[in-house]
Amino acid sequence: MIEPDKEIIDYYSKPGPMTFAGKYADLINTLPDDIVTLAQIVQGLVIHEYVASPYYGVVISEERSEESNIRNFEQLLNAIYAVDKSSLRKARPPKKRLVGVCHHFAKILVGFLRTKNIPARMRYGFGSYFNPGFFEDHSLCEYWNAEEARWVLVDPQFDDVWVKRLQIKHDVFDVPRDQFLVGGDAWINCRENGLDSSKFGIFQADMRGLWFIAGVLVKDIAALNKMEMLQWDAWGIMPRPKNKMRDKKRLLFFDQLAALTCNSDLNFKRILQVYEDKSMRLYVPDRVFNARHRHLEYIKHA
Repeated sequence: MIEPDKEIIDYYSKPGPMTFAGKYADLINTLPDDIVTLAQIVQGLVIHEYVASPYYGVVISEERSEESNIRNFEQLLNAIYAVDKSSLRKARPPKKRLVGVCHHFAKILVGFLRTKNIPARMRYGFGSYFNPGFFEDHSLCEYWNAEEARWVLVDPQFDDVWVKRLQIKHDVFDVPRDQFLVGGDAWINCRENGLDSSKFGIFQADMRGLWFIAGVLVKDIAALNKMEMLQWDAWGIMPRPKNKMRDKKRLLFFDQLAALTCNSDLNFKRILQVYEDKSMRLYVPDRVFNARHRHLEYIKHA
């Protein structure tokens, strides 16, 4: 892989509105720089709400489940300390961890890395390692490994419990690109390479299809512009659920977006341009639709 321009490295080395550490920056800078260690620290801070009970024996209250709707990094750290004021280095007992989903594991790791001036970005796509035969909606961290001159995918959600439960064989700190498909790769593989789009989505409510992949592709574009939104946020050009995706003009639009994100460094400036072009409706507006809450919500920037 050709090393990205310094402009790209610098861009992803700095926090964005959703990964600004605020009052925690000095504290984060005392943590180790090692990626594996940082990912393990994240694992001791967050519990995934979908498996809290079967994997960790923790029952999540309705009140605490609302922690999953927190978007901003500094606010996530506020919530972590509200439950347990221990050092970030100390793994919390599962019942005292922040309640979240994949988004929160990835965002906290990206927030740590950018605070330390290490290039990192969230990527939205689909993991093939949750449910055999299906590609499940997922987000993880991608960081620039300067020593190896490549972007590396890290799945901080997968601690020893997850690895054992799902019998993961790959390195979760260097996830193979065929095990996690970013939104653009998923789109192209379904449109051009014969993968079944009905296998892509989320197990809840059987939300699957090309329309779902298009929504993930939009979130990935936003994340490449340092606006890392919740898995269930919706806005702008995203298709509505169950959309048949038969409009040729719309399909071509997403074909072009997918091509951009699959070569994100080569197309860096173009990705910034299309995102900023409000007519394309990719830009995250002041209010987005939280599908879990079923209403519009204002976005709280750092």
